[in-house]
Amino acid sequence: MKPTPFLLLLPLVWAGGACADSAAQRATSAAVWRQSQKTDAANTMTFTRFTLVGKFTQPQAAGTNPPTLALDCIPASLSHNAKGKFLAANLLVGTTLKIVYVEPEEIRGTSYFPKVVVQYRADGAKGEEEKWSASTDKTSLSVPKDSLKKILRAHTVAITADNDQGAPVGMSFDLPASPLAEDGCNVDEHAE
Repeated sequence: MKPTPFLLLLPLVWAGGACADSAAQRATSAAVWRQSQKTDAANTMTFTRFTLVGKFTQPQAAGTNPPTLALDCIPASLSHNAKGKFLAANLLVGTTLKIVYVEPEEIRGTSYFPKVVVQYRADGAKGEEEKWSASTDKTSLSVPKDSLKKILRAHTVAITADNDQGAPVGMSFDLPASPLAEDGCNVDEHAE
């Protein structure tokens, strides 16, 4: 039996190490705010979009993109003050959600607002139930600023809403320790 030359085994050792390194990078970069520059539809305003990819905690249809939290902000360099300015926060679910119609506090005509009942729990604390506004295609939600503040201060957030069939859609997000999005959007700024 001939001994195998060490040089023939070296590529296998490198490949094994590369796989371990890429798995470690995926594990550490899983909770990262991604930053990109966007312009509005009329090309009149440039803003920064921070996105954070989460995961479904309950099985979803094959090919469904993972849930994503997206924050739109005017960067500090384009803002009137030295800090960024919060514009909007959206939860992109990717599946059609169950709409409930909420009667407005002041009735003017026969208008009802389309909302989605959402339960969310930050860092395993007691869950909160709220009604968030849905997009026109009913696959994403507008996150209220007060709820966003609680979410951004957490380490993990679990969010549940029902799909159009009434089945729960569970999502979870691991929030990075870096306050990039919170600081970049100046979420704590008081409304002007």
